[in-house]
Amino acid sequence: MIPVYFYPSLKERKNITKRKIKYNDNLKNLIISIIDNVKLHGDTAVKSYTKKYDHVDIDNLIVTEKEFYEANTTISDCLKKSIEKAYNNIKIFHEKQIHKEKKIEISKGIFCWRKSIPIEKIGFYIPSGTAPLLSTVLMLGIPGKLAGCKNIILCSPPNKKGKISPIILYASQYIGINHIYKVGGAQAIAAMTYGTESIPSVYKIFGPGNSYVTKAKQIVSHRDVVSIDIPAGPSEIVIIADNKANPKYVASDLLSQSEHDPESYIVLITKNKEYWINEVKFQLEKQIFFLKNKQHIIENSLKNAKIIVLSSLEEAMELSNEIAPEHLIINCNNATYWADKVINAGSIFIGNYSPVTAGDYASGTNHVLPTYGFAKFYSGVSIDSFVKKTTFQKISKEGLRNLHECISILSSEEGLIAHKKSIDIRLKK
Repeated sequence: MIPVYFYPSLKERKNITKRKIKYNDNLKNLIISIIDNVKLHGDTAVKSYTKKYDHVDIDNLIVTEKEFYEANTTISDCLKKSIEKAYNNIKIFHEKQIHKEKKIEISKGIFCWRKSIPIEKIGFYIPSGTAPLLSTVLMLGIPGKLAGCKNIILCSPPNKKGKISPIILYASQYIGINHIYKVGGAQAIAAMTYGTESIPSVYKIFGPGNSYVTKAKQIVSHRDVVSIDIPAGPSEIVIIADNKANPKYVASDLLSQSEHDPESYIVLITKNKEYWINEVKFQLEKQIFFLKNKQHIIENSLKNAKIIVLSSLEEAMELSNEIAPEHLIINCNNATYWADKVINAGSIFIGNYSPVTAGDYASGTNHVLPTYGFAKFYSGVSIDSFVKKTTFQKISKEGLRNLHECISILSSEEGLIAHKKSIDIRLKK
């Protein structure tokens, strides 16, 4: 099922772990036409694309109070309790990220400080359909609210009845997001970028989506004054395992990520013998039997998976840092020691009892993470994703006098005489 590569060279490892790159100019051109049409025609274009792609006529794009009420009555008590527990854990973790910075006296009469200011207008995109991602509502909404963002809107595609999944509506209202719009795809990203008659524009867009949504986010962030959370791609997992790792657990972790997308990126790195690898493969086939509703997606995903056998955990960690995966499970002896060696990864899970699924839902950490190797220079979503760090300074006349000579020399050297004079004029007697 999954090919095994025994002791590949450094060059071979690079080729084996290379991610697929898809260039599709037709897709890009289609999305640009959608974006431009929404920019020009607003709600009319949004409703037209909703009919074309979601196969439903929408008169009123905004979710009504009645729809929120119906969602609340539809949700079971056990689901409500689970949402509450996940909410509390995620909130606790993200609350600890809030720090008030102190004023720093650089020298006599010179005070500098930094302040976190919430981004005023935020937009969330939440996929729906067969897998309405209520967990992503929590992962984005909780830090957004904690950061103090005043205006948060949410877009999610409607079903064929013109409704948004009740679990998305309930989770949104639970954390205080009440402005929700029945629109999906690239048209939703365009609407949040430019604004329409019904949907306000925002300054930053968060959330995962299909290839249309991902490409639309990239396009608007490059050509317009709107930011996006992080570059997104198919789900990723790398597992580093030795003889301490339970093959059943390893197989279940591979499967849990493979059911996301046929393009999921899956790599198992081990120094274990062939009999252990065969046990992992056996467990994969055994467990797939109970996942028939996602079997097609999983099987296509596993076709692209890799098992790499190396001589040592040092080599395994070097390879993982080069891959920079979205999720990294370290399931080996002295796992905490090896976790300290991680340089590049979106989120790290340590030991037999730390599956990625826990982080996906309720352990507290955020599951919106960089993929495609972007973990080398991007972080996952956090409180910092929803704020700007703005600096302040207050300088007395004495403090400015102490800077005078330094600034005069430096500004003169750069030939910026007006800079020098802006100091001089303040210190003339």
